[in-house]
Amino acid sequence: MTQSIKIGIVGLGRAGWGMHCPELDERTDSFEIVAACDVIASRRERMAERCGCKVYADVAELIADPDVELVDIATRSCDHYAHAALALAAGKDALLEKPMTVSYDEAVKLREAAAQSSGHLFVRHNRRFDPDFLQVREIIDSGILGEVYEIQLARHSYQRRDDWQTLKAYGGGQMLNWGPHIIDHALRFLESPVADQYSDLRCVAAAGDAEDHLKIVLRGENGRLVDLEISGGVALGSPTYRVFGTKGSLVLSGKEITLRYLDPEQGLEPRTANPGTPGETFGQSEQLVWIDETLPVKAGTNHVIWDHLYAAIREGATYPISLDEAIEVMRVVSKAKEATGF
Repeated sequence: MTQSIKIGIVGLGRAGWGMHCPELDERTDSFEIVAACDVIASRRERMAERCGCKVYADVAELIADPDVELVDIATRSCDHYAHAALALAAGKDALLEKPMTVSYDEAVKLREAAAQSSGHLFVRHNRRFDPDFLQVREIIDSGILGEVYEIQLARHSYQRRDDWQTLKAYGGGQMLNWGPHIIDHALRFLESPVADQYSDLRCVAAAGDAEDHLKIVLRGENGRLVDLEISGGVALGSPTYRVFGTKGSLVLSGKEITLRYLDPEQGLEPRTANPGTPGETFGQSEQLVWIDETLPVKAGTNHVIWDHLYAAIREGATYPISLDEAIEVMRVVSKAKEATGF
């Protein structure tokens, strides 16, 4: 028999109601929603009808509820720091939806608050478990592409968005929306501390004052480049993943992976550069044997983050997203925003 974790959800909008609730519906043996909080009365009523749980209009009252063991924070980005700090001050475990905070300084302060609390802080970088991301990492680790020297990540769309996610005052912008997920991917792909960072932020199509188009290029101390681009202003998008290695390449679009790599069975003779005058035709005499493959993205879901969370709280397992990793994401975010209007 499992001992379910009694959870209180703070914020019943697109994340709390639209994602967390249905994901938890799949894990009723592991988690029990005992309370929920939202400032909008109709949302509280809807939640009480759905789950039969207690509902609150005040975050502090939910945190003070003795039945709540884990505080699941799914409020607006600008409120994440304050709500997580309240939960930790009360000695409660807290699950914090991305972004961890709106700045690197706030993220560091939360780590300090967690160190002084009897509760634990967990950051929900659930896309660490996206099937396509995991499969691309498996292919890189297999070595068939040789030494990978550059990876390009893209999340493109075109939308004239006008909600709070377009306003700086509320922690809006693509940097804090898709950004934490894709920056986390980039840091995992980099496999090295960041040596250099280039960033460019723009507002292209959104109605607010926050960025809806961003590019970040990270160079690791190992020399590898990761180029990531997130945009709500691109009408014709790029592949989600492009990976370049010394022996092959990978492109992932939608649910399909295209590979081209040198046949590992082909013996390649050493070559040296010839400074002499070349012949009268272009090209090389060496005949390379290529393997071309098309693979479907494996089935799976990033909802398994709940299973890792349960194992960390109930079984003492190591939660796979460390606070240091989450804080490094926020360091990249804050550095990208430095000296810009965003």
